[in-house]
Amino acid sequence: MGKIAVLDYGMGNLHSVASALHKVAPEVDVVLAQTPAQAEGAERLVVPGVGAIRDCMAGFVEAGFAPLLRDAISVGTPVLGICVGMQIMMQRSEENNGIDCLGIFPQPVKFFGDNIPPAQGAERLKVPHMGWNGVQQRQSHPLWADIADDSRFYFVHSYYVPAADNSEIAGQTEYGVPLAAAVARENIFATQFHPEKSAEAGLQLLKNFVYWNGRAE
Repeated sequence: MGKIAVLDYGMGNLHSVASALHKVAPEVDVVLAQTPAQAEGAERLVVPGVGAIRDCMAGFVEAGFAPLLRDAISVGTPVLGICVGMQIMMQRSEENNGIDCLGIFPQPVKFFGDNIPPAQGAERLKVPHMGWNGVQQRQSHPLWADIADDSRFYFVHSYYVPAADNSEIAGQTEYGVPLAAAVARENIFATQFHPEKSAEAGLQLLKNFVYWNGRAE
């Protein structure tokens, strides 16, 4: 099955992601790559991420991973983004007073706190959003194979990508507002949720990624 590089730029849920990949595909060589050279020859890339977007973007760029990711996308290498690893692929985040991201997807990243007013008679939803949410599959995709629609996945985040006006949304959930649980384009699939923490549905998604050829059919 070749080599999967999990990009280590100092911000991430690296070991839990690598452990989950080993569990679903023990024959695969999973490498925690701290430099582009260590990711050389990888047949798949995973972009994890946990933390503030400013630090994540700085670490990603300083590690030299931005051109690596763009090159991988251009040649059709399957790419999986997870949590902030999805957000850094967007256009711009409201976090840290506004941070430009990689702009691979055109959508913004917005803060929950100003966008989820409480329902009548209810308490305001807590931020960060932490917990399990059902995900509606908005498009057919190989990474949803053998995963039931509305399966529950685990989320931890204070910022989100809006679902509205998003033609590349692959999965949708709601926490006060409709939001993108997953986005997809050609050989990229990225999730706001943590598949490595999402029990059987999450492990199935990671297994699907391991065997995915990078095409949406």
